[in-house]
Amino acid sequence: MAEKAEKQEKLSLWTKLIYGSGDLGFSMNNSIIAAFFPIFMMDVIGITPGLVAIILFVGRSWDYVNDPIIGFLSDRTRTRWGRRRPFLLFGAVPFALSFILLWLAPNFSQTGLIIYYSLGYVVYEAMATVVYMPYYALTPELTEDYDERTQLTSFRMLFNILGSLTAYIFPMMVIGSMIPENTQRVMLMSVIAGAIAATPLLGVFFGTREKKEFIREEKPKLIPSLKAAFKNRPFMFGAGIYLLTWMTILVVETNLLLYIKYIVAREGQSSIIMASIFVTAILALPIWNWAAKHWNKRLAYIIGIAFWAVVMIALILVNAQTPFWVILVLCILAGIGVSAAQVLPWSIIPDAIEWDEWKTYERHEGMFYSLITLMGKIANSISVPLSLVILELTGYQAGSAVQPDSALTGIRLLIGPIPALLLTGGIVFAIFYPLSRDQHQKIVAELRERRKARKGKQAKPASAVASAILND
Repeated sequence: MAEKAEKQEKLSLWTKLIYGSGDLGFSMNNSIIAAFFPIFMMDVIGITPGLVAIILFVGRSWDYVNDPIIGFLSDRTRTRWGRRRPFLLFGAVPFALSFILLWLAPNFSQTGLIIYYSLGYVVYEAMATVVYMPYYALTPELTEDYDERTQLTSFRMLFNILGSLTAYIFPMMVIGSMIPENTQRVMLMSVIAGAIAATPLLGVFFGTREKKEFIREEKPKLIPSLKAAFKNRPFMFGAGIYLLTWMTILVVETNLLLYIKYIVAREGQSSIIMASIFVTAILALPIWNWAAKHWNKRLAYIIGIAFWAVVMIALILVNAQTPFWVILVLCILAGIGVSAAQVLPWSIIPDAIEWDEWKTYERHEGMFYSLITLMGKIANSISVPLSLVILELTGYQAGSAVQPDSALTGIRLLIGPIPALLLTGGIVFAIFYPLSRDQHQKIVAELRERRKARKGKQAKPASAVASAILND
């Protein structure tokens, strides 16, 4: 009976593509902001670096607050379209407009510009949260199938990586160079990017459907939702896996160009090196989808991340005399590991939702995913300053064409041993991750029976059979 139900709920390829495409805009716009927004404010608008740092700090600080708020609100939303999809319908256009507002060049005083861009960044982060938090929370609502969630996450990561690639190529094709004379081109870029980001979100609204039984769930309260998250062992272990994996990605991203410039002395070929990693990561997504299905997500993560850690250690042995083809081979191997790091932590998180419902008789997808994105921001707050501190301590000389040996050692540490250490931490969390495929399938089967039994009745406490699941 359970197998028949699982077959009936399989998602079509079209639905997976439609859902995955929604991540294109988040990835692209956030990468554009990270790469070009500070340069735009400094070189086009004329704001000093110190004041730009304040603007970015204000926007990021608000972002710590709005994630749990939007996640909680989406958990409590009840409409004929579902709990999550209305946020996409009504939030897509404001999300695009808020992105465009960041790239205007108003004729204000320096103080006025600081206020404008600070408020603009706060508004953008709020509008982005309004759409991406419910979007992420759709994953466990579209399917309860253990393996199909990995497939769904793989499609999302495909568009996520494509969005990152687009962000590093498309803006400068439109703008040319970041100079005051190109303000109109900057504006054109923002309009195009905003439209590209909003359109797939509307596609997700029209192309997906939420499960009706989840819409009928009782509305959760804020404090119990937070308590449910922290008492959920699979979620806490999954959050630890995600935090350490994402810290690794951020450390590598922050220092990769320094590695290319000063360690392997291939700055002119940096685009080829970056493309070899990103393209391989896309092509390797089916490998990890297969591994998660034929083994399990935990084992696939351990193998994939251990492989990546070994490659990162190997990169510290490379230098300027290393043949370029060897560097490319190592980057391709690293891309295979990056692919595992992108898809598997995100595919583990949804399974904790059923554990939560099994324990609390409520579903808190919005709150859970808001805490995961908050973990990503914590990772950013730790990883980037950590990199800068290590570079400072090892004697990195800003703007210098040649770095002292101590600084080169610092860069190698940030590309090899430190990422490997963080990845090892993620592996430890995965080893002790408490929810197996069989346990999850039994919980899902019982939840289906429970929902049938409680139509028009008060739900009973967790049965002895359900309690035995943990001991299997």
